[in-house]
Amino acid sequence: MPASKRPLEHFLATWDFEAQRTVRLLEVLPTESYDYRPDGSGRSLGELSWHLAEIEAYMTWGVETRSFEYGMKPPGVERPREVALLAPGYRRVHGEAVARVRQLKPADLDRRIKFFSGTMKTISEILWGAVLHHHIHHRGQLTLMCRLAGGKPPGLYGPTREEMAAMRSAAAPRS
Repeated sequence: MPASKRPLEHFLATWDFEAQRTVRLLEVLPTESYDYRPDGSGRSLGELSWHLAEIEAYMTWGVETRSFEYGMKPPGVERPREVALLAPGYRRVHGEAVARVRQLKPADLDRRIKFFSGTMKTISEILWGAVLHHHIHHRGQLTLMCRLAGGKPPGLYGPTREEMAAMRSAAAPRS
């Protein structure tokens, strides 16, 4: 059956694909760069990393409770304070978020909920926009921040310059 006939399964598969890439990035962040902040008024590397988990927790909690209110707080979203704890923490929060979404029925995707902004959004719009695309946007920022902090981010959709150089070297004829 085409993805358009199974929108919930399509979303979950796409989300899983992106979550795996997020874990790859979180696992290679420079361990001593948690507080690295290229913009003094912006998030640190650790704060931005954890925001990826927060997005999934807050949005899916709002979908589950059918309520988006300022001050709401899903369980288990306390930010780890060490780079080494970010990837395992993200995996845990992501698993909990996926479990919430798996409770949905296909018909739920068209239900409307009053969002933080006061506008009415369908659950489908929240999942694709506020969960997935928002997440990808911030992960792109984190990828650049990783590099600026001295790290070597993995290629998420294609090879990085380091990965490409290694591929060229491996393919070069040996004399």
